[in-house]
Amino acid sequence: MRILLTGGSGDLGTLLTQELQARGDDVANIDMAPPKLEGADFIQGSILDREAVKKAMQGADCVVHIAAWHGIHEQQGKTPADFHDLNVTGTFNVLQAAAEAGVKKFVFISSTSVDDPYSVYGHTKILGEEMCRAYAHRHGMEIITLRPRAFIPSWNRAVYEDYAQWANWFMKGAVHVDDVKQAVVKSIDRLQGDEPLPEPAPVLTVDGAYEYTHDDLNDWDAEGPGSTFKKHYAEDYELAVSSGLDPARKPKVLDISLTRDVIGYAPVFSLKSLLAELREYGLQGPPAPFADRKQQQPAQRKHAP
Repeated sequence: MRILLTGGSGDLGTLLTQELQARGDDVANIDMAPPKLEGADFIQGSILDREAVKKAMQGADCVVHIAAWHGIHEQQGKTPADFHDLNVTGTFNVLQAAAEAGVKKFVFISSTSVDDPYSVYGHTKILGEEMCRAYAHRHGMEIITLRPRAFIPSWNRAVYEDYAQWANWFMKGAVHVDDVKQAVVKSIDRLQGDEPLPEPAPVLTVDGAYEYTHDDLNDWDAEGPGSTFKKHYAEDYELAVSSGLDPARKPKVLDISLTRDVIGYAPVFSLKSLLAELREYGLQGPPAPFADRKQQQPAQRKHAP
């Protein structure tokens, strides 16, 4: 199976390339940045270049559309015009090229930022989701839209200066990039099956795993600050505090029941996983699972926890 990744040189695209190639899929990648891994068919170009997108689409059986500016890029100088060009016009170009090439299977990476519909980033993702619904109806395409929470990995030193900064962000409720990768692969497999989708372009929320129960969340810290954390992770309480984490921080947990039903999604990485990594690697955190000199540079921008 030939799978085209747009923006395949980024963190998620690189992890997907590893996974898909390991299981025998043929991977193509269109991106302005060179890939971090060898082996994929690389087309250097922008999704704003329609001819480059058409070239990349040749022979594809499925598209995973990742390329986009994200919320953090608003802090890094990208303008509303930049967001509209890449996230809206670029998405149109990819969908239209797929339709013209007869590629019926499509995974769109949206974002839970659609909950902020008047933000620059959230609005462009709403428009992208609407285009997916239109192309599913108009061209008979099978499209799965995934809405993950922010998933920049802990080892991306262009965003997080250390593991504690990433961990404080994760503790408020988040999804690990490995679980987003899992959701994409399961979506590809679902599209390859014979069973039709429950509706054209279903939208599936992608959240992480949690040890906390509904009762824990409803009665958060009823016995004092940090008491709910201690209920599940007492042995790591001192480690968390000494590492600059806030055990009293209550996560926001999202409903992923439809995602479980449609693609069999089962998130793995949780706060327990995070604490295990903190014990093993300290504030340096785990290394990137691929060589990338950019990941070793000092952080230029801090992602607000």
